[in-house]
Amino acid sequence: MRGATLRNAALKELLPILWLGQVDRAIALVQSLPPDHIKSSADQQGLMGYFERNRPYIPCDALREALDLQNSSNPGEKANDLCVAARQKHQGMSWSRNGSVALATVTALHQHHEIRHGYEEQHLKFEWVA
Repeated sequence: MRGATLRNAALKELLPILWLGQVDRAIALVQSLPPDHIKSSADQQGLMGYFERNRPYIPCDALREALDLQNSSNPGEKANDLCVAARQKHQGMSWSRNGSVALATVTALHQHHEIRHGYEEQHLKFEWVA
């Protein structure tokens, strides 16, 4: 967008549409923005492409809120911080991809009291969490 005022006005219209998970309306809104308000038509096309590619993953947050379900990634981010970042990032260590995944797995098993299942029985219990 050409300036913060135009961007904020567009976001004021767009965010409530996305809150309802209405991807088609969001794409239509972005497509209908006046050309003189757009700084880069490539970025406009990129945003519409993003919405299209991620359509299956854009939830209706209004419904999730009504059902008292989680609407943010905070629990996942915190779990990552506890499992991996505290050990790897905060101590200035560098890790290989395999080592990082292994550490995250062992830490998660420990935190969820599943070490015995993971090591002795070589069976992991996965459950869906809302």
